Amino acid sequence: MKNLELEGSKIFDSIKHIDEDGNEFWYARELQKILEYKEWRNFEKVIDKADLSAKNSDKNSNYWVVGVNTPIITGKGKKEYIIDYKLSRYACYLIVMNGDPRKEVIALGQTYFAIQTRKMELLEDDYNLLTEDEKRLYQRNLTKKGNRELNKTAVMAGVKNLDKFHNAGYKGLYNGETANDIAKRKKLRYREDILDNMGSSELVANLFRIDQTNQKLINDSIKGEKASCDTHYMVGKKVRDTIKELNGTMPEDMETPSKSLQDIKKDSINYL
Repeated sequence: MKNLELEGSKIFDSIKHIDEDGNEFWYARELQKILEYKEWRNFEKVIDKADLSAKNSDKNSNYWVVGVNTPIITGKGKKEYIIDYKLSRYACYLIVMNGDPRKEVIALGQTYFAIQTRKMELLEDDYNLLTEDEKRLYQRNLTKKGNRELNKTAVMAGVKNLDKFHNAGYKGLYNGETANDIAKRKKLRYREDILDNMGSSELVANLFRIDQTNQKLINDSIKGEKASCDTHYMVGKKVRDTIKELNGTMPEDMETPSKSLQDIKKDSINYL
């Protein structure tokens, strides 16, 4: 079981995405290729069954199948849109459960999504019981992991000045503010990490920016430092626009916690 879980993680985590609320989802077109369905029309029938099953279950709307239009470039260089779906973890689970378990990738998918669904149900329940500082620590760990992956992707795309690259993302999300501008506004000490001085909601917004930039660089095969910086800025701006459309609190208006996460960690060590 452990080997199946590890192998499944390698395959299905590679096409996993994170939305603006921090929820996992998978694109149907990408899952189709992984599950080795040759014809889209056949895979779409499986999606329809999964959608119906999800809506008839006790699961809430977070588990539904959401239709989207995905842009592609045709052989003639023309941009067109094709039908696609954003699939929740539970929807993916229902899809692979309808597959042929004799196929290795289907067996891996059944194991992976069954385990992940149960794990995330437990994590979501636990997360709701966390204090704000505990949520900050949790989200900060996710941003650290996300930035490590983003740095690798950016370097592969040709980025040499990572500070410039990250500032592009901050400028998009924070209405032109760089990391230094944010630090000054938050009245931080010299070289104090701005992410360590954000509340959980602000960290979630940055995590979404980080994840979506990483996916955009990979999926669109972005090359070159300027193109990568432009992409990071654009994604940051899109996240900002989404927050604005939802009448949410803009990132620069979110309250700075009274203590940095580093101070909280020191206090915990001293207490122990």
